[in-house]
Amino acid sequence: MTAPAPLRPVRLGSPDVAFATRPDGSIDIRPRGTLPPYPARLTERLEHWAAAAPDRIFLARRDAGGGWRRVSYAETLAAVRRIGQALLDRGLSADRPVAILSGNGIEHALLGLAALHVGVPYAPISPAYSLVSRDYAKLRAIMDVLRPGLVFADDAGAFAAAIAATVPGGTEVVTVEGEAGARTATGFARLAGTAATAAVERAAASVGPETVAKILFTSGSTGTPKGVINTQRMLCSNQEMLRTSFVFMADEPPVLVDWLPWNHTFGGNHNVGLVLYNGGTLHIDDGKPTPTGIAETVRNLREISPTIYFNVPKGFEELVTYLRAEPALRATFFARVKLLFYAGAGLAQHVWDALEELAVAATGERIAMLTGLGATETAPFALVCRPDVTGAGIVGLPVTGNDLRLVPVGGKLEARLRGPNITPGFWRQAAATRAAFDEDGYYKLGDALRFIDPARPELGLLFDGRISEDFKLATGTWVSVGPLRARLIAGLAPYVRDVVIAGPDRDCVAALLIPDLPACRALCDGLAASAGAGEVLAHPAVRGAVQRALNALAATATGSSTRVRRALLLSDPPSIDAGEITDKGSINQRAVLAHRADLVAALYADPPGPHIICVEETP
Repeated sequence: MTAPAPLRPVRLGSPDVAFATRPDGSIDIRPRGTLPPYPARLTERLEHWAAAAPDRIFLARRDAGGGWRRVSYAETLAAVRRIGQALLDRGLSADRPVAILSGNGIEHALLGLAALHVGVPYAPISPAYSLVSRDYAKLRAIMDVLRPGLVFADDAGAFAAAIAATVPGGTEVVTVEGEAGARTATGFARLAGTAATAAVERAAASVGPETVAKILFTSGSTGTPKGVINTQRMLCSNQEMLRTSFVFMADEPPVLVDWLPWNHTFGGNHNVGLVLYNGGTLHIDDGKPTPTGIAETVRNLREISPTIYFNVPKGFEELVTYLRAEPALRATFFARVKLLFYAGAGLAQHVWDALEELAVAATGERIAMLTGLGATETAPFALVCRPDVTGAGIVGLPVTGNDLRLVPVGGKLEARLRGPNITPGFWRQAAATRAAFDEDGYYKLGDALRFIDPARPELGLLFDGRISEDFKLATGTWVSVGPLRARLIAGLAPYVRDVVIAGPDRDCVAALLIPDLPACRALCDGLAASAGAGEVLAHPAVRGAVQRALNALAATATGSSTRVRRALLLSDPPSIDAGEITDKGSINQRAVLAHRADLVAALYADPPGPHIICVEETP
């Protein structure tokens, strides 16, 4: 057998943890190392790099002409001080924070850093709540609890309707371009042109570890936005945790090409923070992990060689197609990347294998692929796997500074975390805050974990689903939704993007399948390009492919809790207004089942309708 290609050298921290079983059966997993010191506020790192490497590029983004607009560390700090003065002049504070409606951009970054610098909390809010939603219910709920003193949107025209519907008339609106309808808006240039005074540095000196830095809104399983408080201690300690795990960042400032949204902790805390903390360069990618959006990402990656590359599984899947087709892109992408990292969902094995194969073809080396586990409430970096123990579902062990407790709940082990990166609670929601922590101060993640090998706990942990999603069949058999979903998504790839599991109090498990329409359409020879989703999904080639995959999965099932008996392909995509899509872009299982109760009933109708795919009985 041919030996595998060598792994590209990369300096990573070595997990060293202690395990202890408590009398109640819970298991404590504690790193033995001590977290190094970290700053009291995040913009101390901006000040450091503005002095140590003033001309180094911190932020870059393509302008309307296609060229790169670049901002150095020194330019960033100067702008942050000026904008910080403007925020102080307006009397903004924790009682009157900043709300940012638009997505990633240089002005967004400068405003956010200015708020951090002078101690004004800010909330980057999912643009989908303004641009995709039609009833603005989530945005209105956020505004009601946030009560901002200033609202920012880069394009006034695009956000005018959402602003008119949700922002009180007395609240200042700041925009970069366009007209906000009847609303009077302040130009961003006015903030950026304010002369800084000594008041800015006095305000910065008063910012400390407990100062509220950000409020990140997450819809969670209920669909009601909750504002997760992010303190300066959370942000700074979490970046030091990253440095202890990704040691190679000390050798070379990180270079990122990144689209991940800043209203979410992965993009806004983890990735932006990682670049700033370590003096790197962030190329803001306006692409998206979709068949059309990936083209912009590829355009950027043809020019920029990242040293670390972060994405969600769908993003890697879309990228693989281009990497296969373009040797020059392969050469640029893999030239100096030390680490690939995914989060948000499980990475399908065929995508993983393709990335490894393409890396070897381009460089003769494999590139470490890691993932972990975290949450908005953990800032987010909390667990990470090892490069020699990695694979679908593996989340690793807690990083230095985090204590993990596994508590028996309903036959599973619920993960709970304690450390300086854990939120103190939810913004103006005392009851939700109390419910989120146990009596020992551990934050209850709601995720279940299990050991890869109980006899060798040092190998790490596997994701075992969300505690709240699991249910019992009418037979009393528990269905573990997370692992079953992951198995179905992998087995139905590339024709299905996600799966919603049905079956509480029913005799068997059924599933609503969220299709990948481009992949399904590719199966439909002779079908008109104008054919709608319903025609594509009813095509015999599509139904046949899904039927065969479901039959194969059923044949390897271990019992009724892992065998899907019926399925239905959804022609209508999940709705953000109905709460079927969370702020992270993931599927809210509970909301889909409630909103589509008629389809769930159709799955269990006897006899089943012609649109239901019935899985073959197994011996």
